[in-house]
Amino acid sequence: MDRVRKLLNIDLIHRRGYTGKNVGVAVLDTGIVPHMDIRENIAVFKDFVNYRTEMYDDNGHGTHVSGIIAGRGTKSKGIYKGIAPDAKLIMLKCLDYEGNGSINDAEKCIHFILHNRDRYNIRIVNISIGSVLNPDSEDNQRLIESVEMLWKKGFVVIVAAGNNGPGAGSITVPGCAKSVITVGANDESPGIVYRRKRTSADYSGRGPTENCIVKPEIVCPGTDIMSCSVGNRMYSKKSGTSMSAPVVAGVIALMLERYPFYTNKQVKKRIYETAIDLGYDKNYQGWGLINPIDLVL
Repeated sequence: MDRVRKLLNIDLIHRRGYTGKNVGVAVLDTGIVPHMDIRENIAVFKDFVNYRTEMYDDNGHGTHVSGIIAGRGTKSKGIYKGIAPDAKLIMLKCLDYEGNGSINDAEKCIHFILHNRDRYNIRIVNISIGSVLNPDSEDNQRLIESVEMLWKKGFVVIVAAGNNGPGAGSITVPGCAKSVITVGANDESPGIVYRRKRTSADYSGRGPTENCIVKPEIVCPGTDIMSCSVGNRMYSKKSGTSMSAPVVAGVIALMLERYPFYTNKQVKKRIYETAIDLGYDKNYQGWGLINPIDLVL
């Protein structure tokens, strides 16, 4: 996370006083443990898989994603601090120990979000999960419709592009949904010429979608991201657009602290207006690299 914060100039935003205070981010994932970096940020934990009441994460993915969004970097003395260390985490477990889930459990999470948005000030929904697109799958269509409904209700919905790239049309469900902000992975620093190896993430899902929509909207770092871990290891590295999406969710939490009356459409428009063009095809980079400085300051 130290590399990500440096690349995106996040520490400057923190020094200006914006840390995502009281902005609620709902995370649909594998759960969360009360890691010392994030336990103060956890507003609520709900388990829609095994219906346990104590916090747990039998996979580790959800804890890692949560650390990217809101880790305080306590154990690492700030080195692995997340993007919005004062944001509130609403952890909704809808994936099992293998990272698999059902549309019914996802819909229960969405129902919870709709009924608790004011209680936890839920402004952002992070969905770092994906399913291979199958136009004939009723479950896939239900999931797409569910995230579209969240967007229509005013939530900023952030979805990973999936790791099935680099082929065209490889965006996963529900990242292919028209309205949501779909996030791909790219680890380049703007303005630097890479003579030997460009740091584009070949795994990152590409558009266009089945309906000829350019996707993703935006890219940001996603490779070898060090964040909170379960078990005895306090931190671990993971790669994928699952790691890119919470970076964007954290940036938007900073943005909504600064501009609390922004609608999700205004957020999306500002991301478009400020993105840094990396020179890739639009169906890989979308509008470009996210630009937190111009979004927040």
